[in-house]
Amino acid sequence: MTKRIQCNRCARDLPDELDGAIHIAACRSHNGWTNYETWLVSLWIDNDRGSYERWREVALESLSDNDEVTRANGNRGVALRLADQLKEEHEEAASVRFGSSADVFTDLLSASLSEVAWLEVAEHLLAE
Repeated sequence: MTKRIQCNRCARDLPDELDGAIHIAACRSHNGWTNYETWLVSLWIDNDRGSYERWREVALESLSDNDEVTRANGNRGVALRLADQLKEEHEEAASVRFGSSADVFTDLLSASLSEVAWLEVAEHLLAE
């Protein structure tokens, strides 16, 4: 019987062999989300009452819009539009908070925001 190991990021049960080790080294998922950055943004939205209420309202308004994007793409179009809005507003808030100064911290924040799977966050908001 082959020994098994479990990935501490995605909780998959894997063989304790080269394939399992490669998966564990490359796995970026976190608590069921694509990666840590996506999980963290969603966590903050869900756990900050004002933020949650605002984004839920935006999500519900998006669902009720009967524009070209919605008619052409259905809920996928709504999710894509909401994802774009989430990304744009978070990036804008980061630039307001940290300014346009170029330093290691603004570069790290920018890199982290670029890793967020905004569509996944949008779909989560629309599904609630």
